[in-house]
Amino acid sequence: MRSGRITFLIPALLFISCAVVAQTPSGAITSYNNARSKMDKGDLEGAIADYTRAIELSSRLGSSKSAKSSSWTNSFSTEPEKTITVIDPLTANAYSNRGVAKLRKQDFEGAVADFTSALRIRPMMAEAYLNRGAARRVLGDVDGALLDAERALSIDKKLYQAYNNHASILYDRGDFEGAFKDLNKAIELNSKNAEPFYNRGYIYIKKRDYDAAIADFNRAIQLNPEIGGVYQGRGIAWMSKGEFDKALADLNHALELDPNLPSACMNRGLVLIVKGREAEAQKDFDRCLALEPSWKSDLEKRIKIAKDLRVALP
Repeated sequence: MRSGRITFLIPALLFISCAVVAQTPSGAITSYNNARSKMDKGDLEGAIADYTRAIELSSRLGSSKSAKSSSWTNSFSTEPEKTITVIDPLTANAYSNRGVAKLRKQDFEGAVADFTSALRIRPMMAEAYLNRGAARRVLGDVDGALLDAERALSIDKKLYQAYNNHASILYDRGDFEGAFKDLNKAIELNSKNAEPFYNRGYIYIKKRDYDAAIADFNRAIQLNPEIGGVYQGRGIAWMSKGEFDKALADLNHALELDPNLPSACMNRGLVLIVKGREAEAQKDFDRCLALEPSWKSDLEKRIKIAKDLRVALP
């Protein structure tokens, strides 16, 4: 059954740590910290405003005023100027974190611009490449997203999110073996995050190893029971094993958590067809096509298969 797109990950915000120099204005540090606090509280507009203030203040330093300013060569840059004078590294962190806030607001073009600004100042920020890739993928720049994930890994080979994101793009391109290897590495690096298990479960479905898929979905649920797509995936695996009651329970829960999962609507409808509940199934099919009109032809074929299966079952 159609499993849909596997998920992308965004790393946590950057901390100040040693990313300030002695000349960093105290107002910039205060604005930066206020922004992080607002992000934690979900105040994205307030966080963006404070990060903007931090950028304005920390960018006012002249090179002659900063004894610790330095230059780095950006080997990934496609721009003519590859060497950037760094006046205050806090500016780069503020751009990167503001980009995360814009990602959460679904301002993907603004996020790309902020991550790019951060990378002009600090070319070795793996998280900025990773997050810019996430934004680029949403904007349809899949090649750019893939390249950014690879850049992130070239800088930090322990960044498990980058393996997950690289796997997500390979999955969409049909390279399931490549995606599988990436997810194994992501899980090796961090076995406490649900998404790589969830994503690998969908690849096991592609491999028709439904028991392994269910085991991965079970692990993902243990780590994070609030992801609708996990129950959707496990429901698909139960369907494929002919366990329709278990499939229906999981698909019901998936749609409780996320009513806008077209695959869950479609597959629940198919289960209901097998169980002889066609009126209920039609509501799910209508909802599915409202979300994904292009699935109409494929859905009609699946409905016929489900009806034939209902007749064949004892």
